[in-house]
Amino acid sequence: MDKIEMNKKEMLEKKVWAVVGATNNKEKFGYKIWKKLKDNGYEVYAVNPKYDNIDSEACYPTLKDLPKIPDVVDFVVPPKVTLKGIEHAHELGIEYLWFQPGTADEEVIEKAESLGKKIVFHDCVLVALD
Repeated sequence: MDKIEMNKKEMLEKKVWAVVGATNNKEKFGYKIWKKLKDNGYEVYAVNPKYDNIDSEACYPTLKDLPKIPDVVDFVVPPKVTLKGIEHAHELGIEYLWFQPGTADEEVIEKAESLGKKIVFHDCVLVALD
């Protein structure tokens, strides 16, 4: 089992997640991922400065605004936004970062690795939970 697969297995065992880029647009991956995690028994926090709530649940502007520090952060945003999110996650001591397809470029991956994060990229949590 390679490092990414091991990280994925560890992350899926963690029960508190944040989805950066969560949205109330049910057609978008930010919603589908948030909802799928919830439906699978995870405690999930939505992070998106554009919304106050999603499906009547609080949505927070940044990771720093969450009432609880998540075990895993799942990014569903462009690489430029992901880079900023990595900094916030690092400041909060979050070890696990999941980069949905399209959210991580070389710079994002290098930054996360340089900070010693356990990461998953080029893999979708929707597929992993099926």
